[in-house]
Amino acid sequence: MRELHAGRYLRLVSRNGWEFVERPGIRGIVLVVAVTPAGDLLLVEQRREAVEAVVLELPAGLAGDDESPADEPLEEAARRELLEETGWAARSMERIAEGPPSAGVTSEIVTLFRARGLERVGPGGGIEGEEITVREVPLAEAEAFLERRAREGVLVDPKVWAGLLFARRT
Repeated sequence: MRELHAGRYLRLVSRNGWEFVERPGIRGIVLVVAVTPAGDLLLVEQRREAVEAVVLELPAGLAGDDESPADEPLEEAARRELLEETGWAARSMERIAEGPPSAGVTSEIVTLFRARGLERVGPGGGIEGEEITVREVPLAEAEAFLERRAREGVLVDPKVWAGLLFARRT
């Protein structure tokens, strides 16, 4: 493998004729499917510079990033990110799926967790410097909400649709 460029958070590398991005020092990426006791799916909206738009996403983040220990277990990262971004704490996390979000561009592996036993313990909104808006969307209205936000110009991460499928399973 040959390094083509390194930035603060990302490396562009080449291996066997393929160029792709790596995140040095990161153990993994976690996404959380969380449904409140009232039956609302927890989503977050934030501006993403790479696409120059507001994106509607599942709560997510990095394991082993600047805010966490380098050896942080993925389940703990999922708990931390859910709390930081939404203000909801989970009694338990169940690993439900994992795989590459964009296998032609990055070596990242995303692990999807289902949060159980939710309790609101804070305001959410992310850590300092993040501007995250929490959306609590009734499961019965989720498709209409996602379609409406898309018509309004918000980009909907396709992983939200997968999360919705898992949210509706017991």
